[in-house]
Amino acid sequence: MQKNRIAMALAIAFPCSMSVWAQAPSLPPVTVTASPVIDSNATDPFGSFSTSVTGQQIQDLNAVDLASALRRTPGVTISRFNPVGSFGGEEGGAVYIRGMGSSRPGSEIKTYVDGVPFYMAVWNHPLLDLLPVNGMERIDVLKGPQPQVFGNAFGAINLVPKRAGKGDGVAGDFQVSAGSFGTVVEQFDLTGRSGDLDYSLAQGYAKSNGHRDDADGKLTNLMGRVGYKFNPQWSANLLLLSADNTAGDPGHATTLVGKGDQYNTRGNLVALTVAHDHDWIKGAFKAYANNGQAEQIPGFTSKFNMSGIRWKEDISAWSGGKVLVGVDMDKLSGEVSPIGFDSEKLTLSSPYLAVSHTANLGQGWIITPSAGVRTYSHNLLGNSSAPHAGLVLQSGEHLALRANVSKGVNYPGLDAAVLSQLIPPLGASWKTLGAEKMDHKEIGLSWYPHVGTSIDVSVFSDHVTDRYVFAFPPAVSAPAFINLGTYDVRGSEISVQHQIGAGWHLFAGLTNLSSSKADLPYAPSSSVSLGLNWRGGPWRVSADAQNQSGMTVLGQGRANGAPNLTKVEGFTVANVRAAYQLPALGKRGEVFISLENLFDQAYEFRAGYPMPGRSAQVGLHASF
Repeated sequence: MQKNRIAMALAIAFPCSMSVWAQAPSLPPVTVTASPVIDSNATDPFGSFSTSVTGQQIQDLNAVDLASALRRTPGVTISRFNPVGSFGGEEGGAVYIRGMGSSRPGSEIKTYVDGVPFYMAVWNHPLLDLLPVNGMERIDVLKGPQPQVFGNAFGAINLVPKRAGKGDGVAGDFQVSAGSFGTVVEQFDLTGRSGDLDYSLAQGYAKSNGHRDDADGKLTNLMGRVGYKFNPQWSANLLLLSADNTAGDPGHATTLVGKGDQYNTRGNLVALTVAHDHDWIKGAFKAYANNGQAEQIPGFTSKFNMSGIRWKEDISAWSGGKVLVGVDMDKLSGEVSPIGFDSEKLTLSSPYLAVSHTANLGQGWIITPSAGVRTYSHNLLGNSSAPHAGLVLQSGEHLALRANVSKGVNYPGLDAAVLSQLIPPLGASWKTLGAEKMDHKEIGLSWYPHVGTSIDVSVFSDHVTDRYVFAFPPAVSAPAFINLGTYDVRGSEISVQHQIGAGWHLFAGLTNLSSSKADLPYAPSSSVSLGLNWRGGPWRVSADAQNQSGMTVLGQGRANGAPNLTKVEGFTVANVRAAYQLPALGKRGEVFISLENLFDQAYEFRAGYPMPGRSAQVGLHASF
């Protein structure tokens, strides 16, 4: 309790620093250099809300994976066992958005690389180790259903790779560090342009023995991109990504259950994009394919294949009018051994249409109403639709109000078919399932009192219905999969950024969550995030801290009525990174030290799985 009071006092002590600005349709962006924790919030013309974390924040947080890069993002909760590597896609390494994403198998959120879906398609949930953060320009967290942007999920995370700037030349970065627990991290990336040809390459390696026996992990990844501009309007690019990783399970500290288990993942992705940009219409067509496997020792080996297309056109159809039209099509299949599961292909197509119009109301006020719908056609599990409507009202460059209502749709994946094979009495009942649904409502305010200061407030309500579970008599007449679960999540986010002169940047965020499902995992009732960046002469210091209340953990099982009784206590954790600029290492060259869990606090994301105490990394960053 005392820790909670201290953290809240710190948040109040920063009255001008509690989250980032949200950009209304035509509001000029406010650039805040080296913002701590996150880069910005944004509201699109359809009233949808998102948060972005850029490569600079990833570096300042000394993050080696997606969970550590998003660990302080308002509305986001993480879980993990090890300093490096994610054991599975559940409590051993996962990311949750506003209480969504905890169902296992399956998940309510999906992950993307450059707009292309990339996750464990057999079990229908993300695997963080397949999603490297080095070489990424930014990570976008899309909060709540946004049918005009993505489908088949209640929230999304999109990793956007770096691209070369406009001028010819080559630029790159190299970073290496080593420290506690035998942890070694090496990352390299470059971007280049020569006339109409541009390219990028990123490579990463991280290895740790872990803070406990068998808490070891290793990440290796390679990503390349090449693009060509045929003329001022048309261009194409090819993206390749490969990852190969392993993570150990240190086991329960007392019972030793799970100790020594291994989880190995591999994945590959290829995506071809053809884009055009004319005066009144721009768009892109993507074709992609990815595959991978997850090997749990002892346990199953699961292999997946996904392919599909993404087509989108952004049309300025009239003065002030915007029309979005497009279609997503996905095919997925997989197999699981040694149980002999070999799936039939699931296919899902979802065309969408959205319209917005911006009108000047006079006296500096601008209004943008919008509406749209995404429809779904599944080859086995039926059809559905997801309408949405939004309203953005702004006054000059200082105030923006937003409101959004939208419907989320989330189809069962191959996980339901695998469970049916593992539990024969369920038979083929999974083929009678329909999609899970969410009714989302959100209002918000963004205020920019002066340059360098931004305040953003969101209040939201989510009503989830038709969650798919399997049930046995007497709940049903015969063992079967059924759309049965219903629950609500309500919450709010308050965040502020404040820049003091040229050297200080402050951030604080507060997230509150309340669910009708008392045992909803990874949905803490309150979470306070703080961040500070300071630059003086050759020195640069970044600090971040979080106070999070106690929460239920582990996944929401698909068995009807299965209770989740495992909880962990709240915690307060602080980290700091200090760097000293060395011009001999390039424009961005520096040596640094990073301290995590600065005050050596005891905390955990799963009962019996203590996280590391105070630890350190020292390294250097070179650029060219």
